[in-house]
Amino acid sequence: MKKSITSIMVAAAMAFSLTACGGGASDAPSGEKSNTAVGESGDVKAQGKYTLNIGSAMSATNPSSIALQSFKEAVEERTNGELVVNIYTDSALGGEADLLEQVTSGTVEGMMQMGAANWEPYNSEVNVALLPFLFTSLDSAREAWAGEFGQEFCEKLLEPTGVTILSVWEAGYRHMTNNIRPINEPGDLAGIKFRTNENSMKVKMYEAVNGSAVIMAFSDVYTGLQNKTIDGQENPLANIYTSSLQDVQKYLSLTGHMYDAAPLAVNTAWFQSLPEEYQTILKEEAENARAIDLQENDESIYLNLLKEAGMEVNDVDKEAFQEAMQSVWEEFASQYDDGQYWIDLATSFNK
Repeated sequence: MKKSITSIMVAAAMAFSLTACGGGASDAPSGEKSNTAVGESGDVKAQGKYTLNIGSAMSATNPSSIALQSFKEAVEERTNGELVVNIYTDSALGGEADLLEQVTSGTVEGMMQMGAANWEPYNSEVNVALLPFLFTSLDSAREAWAGEFGQEFCEKLLEPTGVTILSVWEAGYRHMTNNIRPINEPGDLAGIKFRTNENSMKVKMYEAVNGSAVIMAFSDVYTGLQNKTIDGQENPLANIYTSSLQDVQKYLSLTGHMYDAAPLAVNTAWFQSLPEEYQTILKEEAENARAIDLQENDESIYLNLLKEAGMEVNDVDKEAFQEAMQSVWEEFASQYDDGQYWIDLATSFNK
């Protein structure tokens, strides 16, 4: 896939800023070369032989960002500062689509993707990850992604795009918010303009319940809600709160319609250029940080915070939603040779 103009400009700006602050460091995947690490505030850090720049669309207070900071500290300590990790949150290197282009092409070394199905432009079969109501519980979803389902998903669908998945973290269950009315049953979505990212599974979900989907980058959602370009959106509770969407949304409906896994990915060519010892360290510390991400991503905490912020919260008729989504499941199963295989493998973890 060709890199977008936005992607190229963001990468060029990042390279310029690092050069200006650090005296000539390159941010393209590299072998054994000296790089200057620059923190989020622009302060110059210690130099190392290798640099891992990680981009994320999430805020610095998101659970994934907290876990990334722990990952950074552990990696730098275990490599004695020879492998420096720089974290760029709040879409500083571009949105998730931009990051995918940059990391798969090698312009940026790493990314935290808040959805495994973001790889749809490369292989639409990844949309099995977003089949509505695929998992029956949070524990089932976590075990599936940590087990055979997650391993095969990464090896067969994600890594052929030129990335290595260090670990699969969690964005969590997605819920709907809006400013029009509480969502209790599928018919309540009618006439509400919901934002979604450029993913066909989410569009089909809205179509199945006669909803209206507006494609929009996550970085534009707050403004879009503020100026009423959109009426609502859907995201995990942690994303909603740490992005301050409670300031521009009134109703929170606990649909739990999709579970989002969050792959921590690096460019494969860059990864393979590292000493084998450092490759092992990256994978081990990514798994250690996953435990922190899951711990921080406690729905009950963020639900209370959203209630305290004044959001009106309601449960939904999940059976009615599940019934409405049967056509989406059937379409996926028939669309791909392995469609039913992926569904069966994922649901085998349901208890």
